[in-house]
Amino acid sequence: MIGKPEIIQIAGQVNLNPYVVEKDYALGWLLAGIYANNRIADSWIFKGGTCLKKCFFETYRFSEDLDFTLQDESHLDETFLKEVFAEIGEWVYEQSGLEVPADRQAFDIYDNPRGQKNCQGKFYYRGPVSPIAAAGWPRIKLDLTADERVVLPPVRTPIFHPYSDAPDGDVIVLSYAYEEAFGEKVRALAERTRPRDLYDVINLYRNTEARPSPAVMLDVLRQKCEFKGIDLPKVADLDPRRNDLEAAWANMLHHQLPSLPPVDSFWDVLPEFFAWLESGLAPEIPASYAAAAGETILRERTLRLPVAPALQSHLEVIRFAAANRLCVDLDYKDSTRRIEAYSLRRTKDEHIVLHAWDTEKNAHRSYRVDRIQAARATNQVFAPRYAVELTPSGPVVIPSTARSLSSAG
Repeated sequence: MIGKPEIIQIAGQVNLNPYVVEKDYALGWLLAGIYANNRIADSWIFKGGTCLKKCFFETYRFSEDLDFTLQDESHLDETFLKEVFAEIGEWVYEQSGLEVPADRQAFDIYDNPRGQKNCQGKFYYRGPVSPIAAAGWPRIKLDLTADERVVLPPVRTPIFHPYSDAPDGDVIVLSYAYEEAFGEKVRALAERTRPRDLYDVINLYRNTEARPSPAVMLDVLRQKCEFKGIDLPKVADLDPRRNDLEAAWANMLHHQLPSLPPVDSFWDVLPEFFAWLESGLAPEIPASYAAAAGETILRERTLRLPVAPALQSHLEVIRFAAANRLCVDLDYKDSTRRIEAYSLRRTKDEHIVLHAWDTEKNAHRSYRVDRIQAARATNQVFAPRYAVELTPSGPVVIPSTARSLSSAG
Protein backbone atom coordinates (compact mmCIF):
# COMPACT_ATOMS: atom_id res chain seq x y z
CA MET A 1 0.00 0.00 0.00
CA ILE A 2 1.18 3.51 -0.71
CA GLY A 3 2.12 5.69 2.23
CA LYS A 4 0.31 8.63 3.74
CA PRO A 5 2.79 11.16 2.24
CA GLU A 6 1.76 10.18 -1.31
CA ILE A 7 -1.92 10.77 -0.55
CA ILE A 8 -1.10 14.09 1.13
CA GLN A 9 1.03 15.18 -1.82
CA ILE A 10 -1.64 14.35 -4.42
CA ALA A 11 -4.33 15.99 -2.27
CA GLY A 12 -2.24 19.15 -2.27
CA GLN A 13 -1.78 19.01 -6.01
CA VAL A 14 -5.50 18.63 -6.72
CA ASN A 15 -6.56 20.96 -3.90
CA LEU A 16 -8.80 18.44 -2.09
CA ASN A 17 -9.15 16.82 1.32
CA PRO A 18 -6.77 13.82 1.68
CA TYR A 19 -9.72 11.58 2.60
CA VAL A 20 -11.31 12.30 -0.78
CA VAL A 21 -8.10 11.29 -2.54
CA GLU A 22 -7.79 8.18 -0.36
CA LYS A 23 -11.31 7.16 -1.40
CA ASP A 24 -10.34 7.59 -5.07
CA TYR A 25 -7.37 5.31 -4.38
CA ALA A 26 -9.65 2.71 -2.75
CA LEU A 27 -12.14 2.92 -5.62
CA GLY A 28 -9.36 2.16 -8.09
CA TRP A 29 -8.27 -0.95 -6.21
CA LEU A 30 -11.85 -2.18 -5.78
CA LEU A 31 -12.38 -1.82 -9.52
CA ALA A 32 -9.18 -3.79 -10.09
CA GLY A 33 -10.49 -6.52 -7.80
CA ILE A 34 -13.94 -6.63 -9.37
CA TYR A 35 -12.55 -7.02 -12.88
CA ALA A 36 -9.97 -9.57 -11.74
CA ASN A 37 -12.82 -11.79 -10.54
CA ASN A 38 -13.90 -14.20 -13.27
CA ARG A 39 -17.37 -14.68 -11.78
CA ILE A 40 -18.50 -11.12 -12.54
CA ALA A 41 -15.89 -9.42 -14.76
CA ASP A 42 -17.68 -10.10 -18.06
CA SER A 43 -21.21 -9.19 -16.97
CA TRP A 44 -20.91 -6.12 -14.71
CA ILE A 45 -20.99 -2.84 -16.66
CA PHE A 46 -19.44 0.14 -14.88
CA LYS A 47 -21.37 3.43 -15.09
CA GLY A 48 -22.12 6.68 -13.24
CA GLY A 49 -20.01 9.61 -12.08
CA THR A 50 -17.12 7.45 -10.88
CA CYS A 51 -17.01 5.84 -14.33
CA LEU A 52 -16.69 9.27 -15.95
CA LYS A 53 -13.85 10.17 -13.57
CA LYS A 54 -11.97 6.86 -13.72
CA CYS A 55 -12.49 5.95 -17.39
CA PHE A 56 -12.85 9.11 -19.44
CA PHE A 57 -11.67 12.35 -17.80
CA GLU A 58 -8.86 12.98 -15.32
CA THR A 59 -9.82 16.57 -14.50
CA TYR A 60 -13.32 15.92 -13.22
CA ARG A 61 -15.21 15.96 -9.95
CA PHE A 62 -14.16 13.21 -7.54
CA SER A 63 -16.87 10.65 -6.91
CA GLU A 64 -17.66 8.31 -4.05
CA ASP A 65 -19.78 5.38 -5.25
CA LEU A 66 -19.52 2.41 -7.58
CA ASP A 67 -22.50 1.89 -9.90
CA PHE A 68 -23.01 -1.10 -12.16
CA THR A 69 -25.61 -2.51 -14.52
CA LEU A 70 -25.62 -6.31 -14.23
CA GLN A 71 -26.24 -8.44 -17.30
CA ASP A 72 -27.01 -11.46 -15.11
CA GLU A 73 -29.89 -10.80 -12.70
CA SER A 74 -29.03 -13.91 -10.66
CA HIS A 75 -26.07 -11.96 -9.26
CA LEU A 76 -28.52 -9.87 -7.24
CA ASP A 77 -28.35 -12.38 -4.43
CA GLU A 78 -26.96 -11.62 -0.99
CA THR A 79 -25.17 -14.97 -0.57
CA PHE A 80 -23.54 -14.70 -3.98
CA LEU A 81 -22.43 -11.10 -3.40
CA LYS A 82 -20.95 -11.90 0.01
CA GLU A 83 -18.93 -14.77 -1.47
CA VAL A 84 -17.68 -12.75 -4.42
CA PHE A 85 -16.76 -9.66 -2.43
CA ALA A 86 -15.00 -11.73 0.23
CA GLU A 87 -12.80 -12.98 -2.63
CA ILE A 88 -12.39 -9.44 -3.96
CA GLY A 89 -11.44 -8.09 -0.52
CA GLU A 90 -8.80 -10.79 -0.10
CA TRP A 91 -7.41 -10.11 -3.59
CA VAL A 92 -7.26 -6.35 -2.98
CA TYR A 93 -5.46 -6.86 0.35
CA GLU A 94 -2.94 -9.28 -1.17
CA GLN A 95 -2.21 -6.93 -4.07
CA SER A 96 -2.21 -3.58 -2.29
CA GLY A 97 -2.45 -3.95 1.50
CA LEU A 98 -5.73 -1.99 1.45
CA GLU A 99 -8.07 -3.55 4.01
CA VAL A 100 -11.62 -4.29 2.80
CA PRO A 101 -12.68 -6.95 5.33
CA ALA A 102 -15.58 -9.27 4.59
CA ASP A 103 -17.16 -8.65 7.99
CA ARG A 104 -17.49 -4.96 7.10
CA GLN A 105 -19.48 -5.51 3.93
CA ALA A 106 -23.28 -5.45 3.67
CA PHE A 107 -25.73 -5.98 0.81
CA ASP A 108 -29.36 -4.87 0.89
CA ILE A 109 -31.51 -6.47 -1.84
CA TYR A 110 -34.76 -4.60 -2.43
CA ASP A 111 -37.46 -4.03 -5.07
CA ASN A 112 -37.31 -0.76 -6.97
CA PRO A 113 -40.49 1.15 -7.93
CA ARG A 114 -40.79 -1.03 -11.05
CA GLY A 115 -40.88 -4.17 -8.88
CA GLN A 116 -37.41 -5.28 -10.02
CA LYS A 117 -34.48 -6.29 -7.83
CA ASN A 118 -31.79 -3.77 -6.98
CA CYS A 119 -28.96 -3.87 -4.47
CA GLN A 120 -27.28 -1.26 -2.32
CA GLY A 121 -23.99 -2.40 -0.84
CA LYS A 122 -21.56 -0.88 1.64
CA PHE A 123 -17.81 -1.46 2.00
CA TYR A 124 -15.66 -0.18 4.81
CA TYR A 125 -11.94 0.14 4.18
CA ARG A 126 -8.76 1.27 5.87
CA GLY A 127 -6.15 3.01 3.77
CA PRO A 128 -3.07 5.18 4.20
CA VAL A 129 -4.80 8.06 6.00
CA SER A 130 -7.89 6.36 7.49
CA PRO A 131 -8.42 6.64 11.26
CA ILE A 132 -7.24 3.69 13.36
CA ALA A 133 -10.48 3.50 15.35
CA ALA A 134 -12.83 0.93 13.83
CA ALA A 135 -15.77 3.32 14.12
CA GLY A 136 -13.97 5.76 11.87
CA TRP A 137 -13.48 3.47 8.89
CA PRO A 138 -14.55 5.28 5.68
CA ARG A 139 -17.23 3.78 3.46
CA ILE A 140 -17.87 3.19 -0.23
CA LYS A 141 -21.40 2.66 -1.51
CA LEU A 142 -22.25 0.13 -4.21
CA ASP A 143 -25.35 0.38 -6.42
CA LEU A 144 -26.34 -2.63 -8.53
CA THR A 145 -29.24 -3.06 -10.90
CA ALA A 146 -30.23 -5.36 -13.74
CA ASP A 147 -33.24 -3.16 -14.52
CA GLU A 148 -31.65 -0.96 -17.19
CA ARG A 149 -31.75 -0.75 -20.96
CA VAL A 150 -28.18 -0.79 -22.29
CA VAL A 151 -28.47 0.85 -25.69
CA LEU A 152 -24.87 0.73 -26.97
CA PRO A 153 -22.41 -2.14 -26.66
CA PRO A 154 -20.20 -1.66 -23.58
CA VAL A 155 -16.50 -0.96 -24.09
CA ARG A 156 -13.30 -2.28 -22.52
CA THR A 157 -11.56 0.70 -21.00
CA PRO A 158 -8.45 1.23 -18.83
CA ILE A 159 -9.05 3.24 -15.67
CA PHE A 160 -7.08 6.21 -14.45
CA HIS A 161 -5.29 5.21 -11.21
CA PRO A 162 -2.39 7.65 -10.66
CA TYR A 163 -0.78 5.97 -7.65
CA SER A 164 2.66 4.43 -7.33
CA ASP A 165 1.42 0.94 -6.39
CA ALA A 166 -0.87 0.59 -9.40
CA PRO A 167 -1.16 -2.99 -10.71
CA ASP A 168 1.25 -4.01 -13.45
CA GLY A 169 -0.40 -3.17 -16.75
CA ASP A 170 -3.68 -1.33 -17.07
CA VAL A 171 -6.76 -2.12 -15.01
CA ILE A 172 -9.33 -2.83 -17.73
CA VAL A 173 -13.01 -2.48 -16.90
CA LEU A 174 -16.21 -3.10 -18.84
CA SER A 175 -17.97 0.27 -18.97
CA TYR A 176 -20.79 2.09 -20.65
CA ALA A 177 -19.82 3.63 -23.96
CA TYR A 178 -19.19 7.35 -23.53
CA GLU A 179 -22.41 8.34 -25.30
CA GLU A 180 -24.37 5.99 -23.05
CA ALA A 181 -22.72 7.35 -19.88
CA PHE A 182 -23.55 10.88 -21.04
CA GLY A 183 -27.13 9.93 -21.97
CA GLU A 184 -27.65 8.23 -18.62
CA LYS A 185 -26.66 11.46 -16.88
CA VAL A 186 -29.24 13.41 -18.88
CA ARG A 187 -31.89 10.84 -17.98
CA ALA A 188 -30.90 11.12 -14.31
CA LEU A 189 -31.13 14.92 -14.55
CA ALA A 190 -34.67 14.55 -15.88
CA GLU A 191 -35.73 12.11 -13.16
CA ARG A 192 -34.17 13.58 -10.02
CA THR A 193 -32.48 16.90 -10.96
CA ARG A 194 -29.70 16.68 -8.39
CA PRO A 195 -26.69 19.01 -8.31
CA ARG A 196 -24.21 16.38 -9.43
CA ASP A 197 -26.39 15.52 -12.46
CA LEU A 198 -26.54 19.15 -13.57
CA TYR A 199 -22.81 19.54 -12.98
CA ASP A 200 -22.02 16.39 -14.97
CA VAL A 201 -24.29 17.14 -17.93
CA ILE A 202 -22.99 20.68 -18.46
CA ASN A 203 -19.38 19.71 -17.77
CA LEU A 204 -19.59 16.95 -20.41
CA TYR A 205 -21.34 19.25 -22.89
CA ARG A 206 -18.63 21.88 -22.48
CA ASN A 207 -15.93 19.37 -23.36
CA THR A 208 -16.27 20.06 -27.07
CA GLU A 209 -13.47 17.70 -28.10
CA ALA A 210 -15.40 14.73 -26.70
CA ARG A 211 -18.90 15.98 -27.54
CA PRO A 212 -20.77 13.10 -29.19
CA SER A 213 -23.21 13.20 -32.07
CA PRO A 214 -26.45 14.76 -30.81
CA ALA A 215 -28.42 12.29 -32.95
CA VAL A 216 -26.78 9.35 -31.16
CA MET A 217 -27.26 11.03 -27.79
CA LEU A 218 -30.93 11.70 -28.50
CA ASP A 219 -31.51 8.09 -29.55
CA VAL A 220 -29.82 6.80 -26.39
CA LEU A 221 -31.81 9.19 -24.24
CA ARG A 222 -35.10 8.38 -25.98
CA GLN A 223 -34.67 4.65 -25.40
CA LYS A 224 -33.66 5.13 -21.77
CA CYS A 225 -36.62 7.41 -21.04
CA GLU A 226 -38.99 5.04 -22.82
CA PHE A 227 -37.72 2.15 -20.71
CA LYS A 228 -38.22 4.15 -17.52
CA GLY A 229 -41.66 5.33 -18.61
CA ILE A 230 -40.81 9.05 -18.59
CA ASP A 231 -41.01 11.73 -21.28
CA LEU A 232 -37.99 13.09 -23.06
CA PRO A 233 -36.83 15.97 -20.86
CA LYS A 234 -37.10 19.59 -21.89
CA VAL A 235 -35.58 22.56 -20.13
CA ALA A 236 -38.99 23.81 -18.99
CA ASP A 237 -39.59 20.51 -17.19
CA LEU A 238 -36.67 21.24 -14.86
CA ASP A 239 -37.64 24.77 -13.86
CA PRO A 240 -39.91 23.77 -10.91
CA ARG A 241 -36.96 21.94 -9.31
CA ARG A 242 -34.49 24.81 -9.52
CA ASN A 243 -34.91 26.07 -5.96
CA ASP A 244 -34.33 22.63 -4.43
CA LEU A 245 -31.26 22.06 -6.60
CA GLU A 246 -29.79 25.42 -5.70
CA ALA A 247 -30.32 24.73 -1.99
CA ALA A 248 -28.41 21.44 -2.24
CA TRP A 249 -25.65 22.65 -4.62
CA ALA A 250 -22.93 23.41 -2.07
CA ASN A 251 -23.67 20.52 0.29
CA MET A 252 -23.55 17.91 -2.46
CA LEU A 253 -20.59 19.18 -4.48
CA HIS A 254 -18.19 21.29 -2.41
CA HIS A 255 -16.14 18.33 -1.08
CA GLN A 256 -15.77 16.79 -4.56
CA LEU A 257 -14.36 19.89 -6.25
CA PRO A 258 -11.28 22.08 -5.69
CA SER A 259 -13.56 25.13 -5.85
CA LEU A 260 -17.35 25.36 -6.06
CA PRO A 261 -18.62 27.11 -9.22
CA PRO A 262 -21.78 29.19 -8.93
CA VAL A 263 -24.88 27.17 -9.73
CA ASP A 264 -26.15 29.79 -12.20
CA SER A 265 -23.13 29.21 -14.42
CA PHE A 266 -24.40 25.67 -14.98
CA TRP A 267 -28.16 26.14 -14.85
CA ASP A 268 -28.04 28.96 -17.39
CA VAL A 269 -26.39 26.65 -19.98
CA LEU A 270 -29.35 24.23 -19.97
CA PRO A 271 -31.29 26.00 -22.76
CA GLU A 272 -28.21 25.85 -25.00
CA PHE A 273 -27.64 22.20 -24.14
CA PHE A 274 -31.19 21.14 -24.92
CA ALA A 275 -31.20 23.18 -28.14
CA TRP A 276 -28.06 21.29 -29.22
CA LEU A 277 -29.60 17.96 -28.26
CA GLU A 278 -32.80 18.59 -30.18
CA SER A 279 -31.43 20.38 -33.25
CA GLY A 280 -27.76 19.52 -33.40
CA LEU A 281 -26.94 23.22 -33.40
CA ALA A 282 -24.51 24.72 -30.89
CA PRO A 283 -22.68 28.02 -30.66
CA GLU A 284 -19.55 28.15 -32.76
CA ILE A 285 -16.47 26.97 -30.87
CA PRO A 286 -13.85 29.74 -30.66
CA ALA A 287 -10.59 29.21 -32.47
CA SER A 288 -7.37 28.48 -30.60
CA TYR A 289 -5.11 31.36 -29.72
CA ALA A 290 -2.57 31.60 -32.54
CA ALA A 291 0.55 29.61 -31.71
CA ALA A 292 3.93 31.26 -31.77
CA ALA A 293 6.67 29.73 -33.91
CA GLY A 294 7.88 26.49 -32.35
CA GLU A 295 5.09 26.26 -29.75
CA THR A 296 3.36 22.94 -29.04
CA ILE A 297 0.18 22.45 -27.01
CA LEU A 298 0.59 20.39 -23.83
CA ARG A 299 -2.27 18.04 -22.92
CA GLU A 300 -0.38 15.70 -20.57
CA ARG A 301 -1.98 14.84 -17.25
CA THR A 302 -1.09 17.33 -14.55
CA LEU A 303 0.76 14.74 -12.47
CA ARG A 304 3.02 13.92 -15.42
CA LEU A 305 4.09 17.43 -16.29
CA PRO A 306 7.81 18.04 -15.65
CA VAL A 307 7.29 20.69 -12.97
CA ALA A 308 7.61 20.80 -9.19
CA PRO A 309 4.70 19.47 -7.07
CA ALA A 310 3.72 22.98 -5.96
CA LEU A 311 3.42 24.04 -9.60
CA GLN A 312 1.39 20.92 -10.38
CA SER A 313 -1.05 22.03 -7.70
CA HIS A 314 -1.33 25.49 -9.26
CA LEU A 315 -1.86 24.00 -12.72
CA GLU A 316 -4.57 21.66 -11.47
CA VAL A 317 -6.43 24.66 -10.02
CA ILE A 318 -6.04 26.47 -13.35
CA ARG A 319 -7.24 23.48 -15.37
CA PHE A 320 -10.23 22.96 -13.12
CA ALA A 321 -11.17 26.63 -13.34
CA ALA A 322 -10.89 26.65 -17.12
CA ALA A 323 -13.07 23.55 -17.48
CA ASN A 324 -15.69 25.25 -15.28
CA ARG A 325 -15.34 28.63 -17.03
CA LEU A 326 -14.07 30.37 -13.89
CA CYS A 327 -11.49 33.14 -13.78
CA VAL A 328 -8.31 32.58 -11.79
CA ASP A 329 -6.42 34.93 -9.51
CA LEU A 330 -2.83 34.28 -10.52
CA ASP A 331 0.06 35.38 -8.28
CA TYR A 332 2.92 36.08 -10.67
CA LYS A 333 6.07 38.12 -10.13
CA ASP A 334 4.78 39.41 -6.80
CA SER A 335 1.49 40.75 -8.14
CA THR A 336 -1.98 39.25 -8.67
CA ARG A 337 -3.66 39.16 -12.06
CA ARG A 338 -7.19 37.93 -12.74
CA ILE A 339 -7.14 35.80 -15.85
CA GLU A 340 -9.15 33.56 -18.15
CA ALA A 341 -6.93 30.51 -18.76
CA TYR A 342 -6.84 28.89 -22.21
CA SER A 343 -3.78 26.86 -23.11
CA LEU A 344 -0.53 25.34 -21.84
CA ARG A 345 2.26 25.26 -24.40
CA ARG A 346 5.92 24.39 -24.63
CA THR A 347 7.99 27.03 -26.36
CA LYS A 348 10.88 26.41 -28.73
CA ASP A 349 13.13 27.32 -25.75
CA GLU A 350 11.57 24.44 -23.74
CA HIS A 351 9.70 26.71 -21.34
CA ILE A 352 6.12 25.82 -20.38
CA VAL A 353 3.84 28.84 -20.70
CA LEU A 354 0.21 29.51 -19.88
CA HIS A 355 -1.75 31.50 -22.46
CA ALA A 356 -4.51 33.55 -20.86
CA TRP A 357 -6.54 36.74 -21.02
CA ASP A 358 -5.85 39.40 -18.41
CA THR A 359 -9.33 40.69 -17.48
CA GLU A 360 -8.08 43.98 -16.02
CA LYS A 361 -5.79 44.83 -18.92
CA ASN A 362 -8.31 43.38 -21.38
CA ALA A 363 -5.53 41.76 -23.35
CA HIS A 364 -3.84 38.45 -24.04
CA ARG A 365 -0.90 37.54 -21.82
CA SER A 366 1.40 34.53 -21.49
CA TYR A 367 2.96 33.41 -18.21
CA ARG A 368 5.94 31.16 -17.65
CA VAL A 369 4.71 28.34 -15.44
CA ASP A 370 7.92 28.20 -13.41
CA ARG A 371 7.26 31.79 -12.28
CA ILE A 372 3.70 31.21 -11.07
CA GLN A 373 3.57 31.68 -7.29
CA ALA A 374 -0.07 30.70 -6.60
CA ALA A 375 -3.42 30.19 -8.34
CA ARG A 376 -6.93 30.45 -6.89
CA ALA A 377 -10.20 29.75 -8.69
CA THR A 378 -12.71 32.58 -8.31
CA ASN A 379 -16.49 32.70 -8.66
CA GLN A 380 -16.25 35.03 -11.67
CA VAL A 381 -17.53 33.26 -14.78
CA PHE A 382 -16.20 33.95 -18.27
CA ALA A 383 -17.39 33.18 -21.81
CA PRO A 384 -14.44 31.73 -23.76
CA ARG A 385 -12.95 34.00 -26.41
CA TYR A 386 -10.50 31.26 -27.49
CA ALA A 387 -10.70 27.47 -27.44
CA VAL A 388 -10.14 26.12 -23.94
CA GLU A 389 -7.29 23.63 -24.41
CA LEU A 390 -6.50 22.87 -20.79
CA THR A 391 -8.38 19.63 -20.20
CA PRO A 392 -5.63 17.02 -20.01
CA SER A 393 -6.01 13.92 -22.13
CA GLY A 394 -7.30 10.99 -20.13
CA PRO A 395 -6.00 7.43 -20.02
CA VAL A 396 -7.99 6.47 -23.11
CA VAL A 397 -9.30 8.03 -26.27
CA ILE A 398 -13.04 8.65 -25.96
CA PRO A 399 -14.55 5.65 -27.77
CA SER A 400 -16.71 6.58 -30.74
CA THR A 401 -20.04 4.91 -31.39
CA ALA A 402 -18.63 3.26 -34.47
CA ARG A 403 -15.78 1.70 -32.53
CA SER A 404 -18.19 0.55 -29.82
CA LEU A 405 -20.51 -1.08 -32.32
CA SER A 406 -17.72 -2.74 -34.25
CA SER A 407 -16.27 -4.25 -31.07
CA ALA A 408 -19.57 -5.77 -29.95
CA GLY A 409 -19.09 -9.00 -31.78
